[in-house]
Amino acid sequence: MRCATRVAVVAAAAVLATSVHAIQTVSRQGKYLFNADGSRFFIKGVAYQPQGAVDANDPNNPFLEPSTFIDPLADDAGCARDLPFLQQLGINAVRVYSVNSSLNHDSCMQAFSSANIYTIIDLSLPLDGSIDRASPAWSTNLLDTYLNTINTFSKYDNVLAYNVGNEVVIAANGTAAAAFVKAAARDVRAYLTSKKSSALVGYAAIDADDSWLGPFANYLSCDTTGQNSDATSLDLFGLNNYECGANPANVYSDKNTLFANYNVAAYFSEFGCLDASPRTFVEVETIFASPMTNVWSGALAFSYFPATSAQGQFGIVTIDGNTVTTGAEFDNLKTEYGKVSPPNSPTSGTNAYPACPTQDSTFLASTTLPPTPNDNSCNCVESAVACQFKPSTSNSTILSGIIGSLLNEGCSLLGSAGGSCNNIAADGAAGTYGPVSPCGPAVKLSYVFDQYYELTNRNAQSCDFAGNATINSHAATNSAAVASAVSSCLSNPSATFVPSAPASTTAGTSNPSGSSSSSGGGTSGNGGSNGALGGSQQAVFGAALASLFALAGGLFALA
Repeated sequence: MRCATRVAVVAAAAVLATSVHAIQTVSRQGKYLFNADGSRFFIKGVAYQPQGAVDANDPNNPFLEPSTFIDPLADDAGCARDLPFLQQLGINAVRVYSVNSSLNHDSCMQAFSSANIYTIIDLSLPLDGSIDRASPAWSTNLLDTYLNTINTFSKYDNVLAYNVGNEVVIAANGTAAAAFVKAAARDVRAYLTSKKSSALVGYAAIDADDSWLGPFANYLSCDTTGQNSDATSLDLFGLNNYECGANPANVYSDKNTLFANYNVAAYFSEFGCLDASPRTFVEVETIFASPMTNVWSGALAFSYFPATSAQGQFGIVTIDGNTVTTGAEFDNLKTEYGKVSPPNSPTSGTNAYPACPTQDSTFLASTTLPPTPNDNSCNCVESAVACQFKPSTSNSTILSGIIGSLLNEGCSLLGSAGGSCNNIAADGAAGTYGPVSPCGPAVKLSYVFDQYYELTNRNAQSCDFAGNATINSHAATNSAAVASAVSSCLSNPSATFVPSAPASTTAGTSNPSGSSSSSGGGTSGNGGSNGALGGSQQAVFGAALASLFALAGGLFALA
């Protein structure tokens, strides 16, 4: 039977006007999670993300990844509408895939905290930055986007974890990108530590062949220094797992074996067998019982909201305005979660960080990681070059169609003039990272344009690029001086350090729907003073640049 419930504005206000209380802090010891009172903590939740716009006819988007996103934690009325249903499910966590750091999240976060619901927040965004699986980079625009989100949510007591990526690596031949994921985990961990945050550092992986999934998971939790340090390790490894079978205990046996000796906490960051319609969620009883609780720390069902993916249609409710309609899948998940009574053991764990897996034909990532992106250095480069990228349009749609061709053109011309684009390139397999590779796409384009301009004896036509480049009147007057200035900007290109906060972070109070097609980050970090791309270009084209250079990863990447 299906039931429909309308939540009135008065009721919504009552739900959000919850009493003040303190939700327990969750920490990790070894491979287990614990509440502040010492009891074992298991994630029991749902994915909570309305789906953004998806072009199902785009041949370059096989995973049906969205191009826009709606921030559910900025939708006060939506949270009030949904909270009674989330409570009916008996959950203690929601995973949110995209948030807008410029919006206000107080009502939703406080209401969820009062209901003892934690949040797991993905830091990547569909248009404003994630690590691109096809051409990975760890750059200023991404770091600043991540830090802006952390700054916005740092005041809330119910952020369980921040995910630094979702399904960035989807095949063995793409495992070199793991080096960039690990660098992101390193810098996010360092920043959280500097803020005395208890939030965990997480990642959500695609379920894949064990031959490379095992080394990949071990790589993200290993110590690159051999000193048993957590500096580059995850706290929480998520597996987006949709395995099915008549006997769930047998279905999970291979994954249980693969992760039996894993050193940090692991959980199913998405689950929900698709063999039956409606889905029964009978696997819940197996996931939350021994022997799986010896290996895993819970699971998140996919998805509360309706969602379309390459694998089919999801969603345990339908929503029309303030009306939530539940169906059989909601009831099934409610029933199965209601049966859960995981063991309160073990009572402690031991932190250890083993050596990293060796590179081979199925795992390609180097233990030499990309440096920490540095806005000061990148802004310095932008100011020093004599030929700068300056787009001829502020239309983000047009920009997204020309940025790639501009970079290709610039590198091609630079090569024909005797130069190369090696300084903007990054190779996670070789462990080599050009000194400009940590900079955002705007700075990379300026650098390439300027290299070509200098090698062609400063021919004015060499700094045009169809009206998308301009001569910097403040730059040095000769090529040698420019080269010296750029070199000075990049004097320590391999440095790793604790990132500092972006120059400013706003927490908006408008736009209750939270709908957006770009991040609200807007400013640079790590000592910089310019745009979120690490250059001095207008923020208006940031979303277009980031979407081209860093497409959101994920089989079920919602936004």
